[in-house]
Amino acid sequence: MSTSLAPDPLSRDNLHRLVHSFYADVRRDPLLTPVFDSAIGPDWHAHLARMVDFWATLMLDARSFSGNVYGTHMRLEGVQPAHFERWMTLWYEHTENGFQPADRQRLRDTAEMIGRSLFLGFFGSSVRFRKDGAGGILVDQC
Repeated sequence: MSTSLAPDPLSRDNLHRLVHSFYADVRRDPLLTPVFDSAIGPDWHAHLARMVDFWATLMLDARSFSGNVYGTHMRLEGVQPAHFERWMTLWYEHTENGFQPADRQRLRDTAEMIGRSLFLGFFGSSVRFRKDGAGGILVDQC
């Protein structure tokens, strides 16, 4: 008889693992890499630290992040709806394991809320994210 342990409660350590593994895939993704590289440049270490602070602030009420997320993203050039689909697909993949179900859902709901806000800013229309049959996330403009 095998027993599986439930994932640990959401913590800064598992947010750190999530952010670092997620952005490692973002950096390898042929669609996302150009947008991120042009915005971040070579200093990924500082960006990853800020992203850990960002998610810890949102998920753990850590209050370690400050900044203008919306304004920073609105300065990006070349963003297309396909970028949102790919980013969200990777986020769903990386949150699939290692989190308790309620924490996984909060991580996804929060990412979708941010994605809807940014999508509206970039394209002037509302969006809904939905799973496709192959495990990816699609953008439905409303």
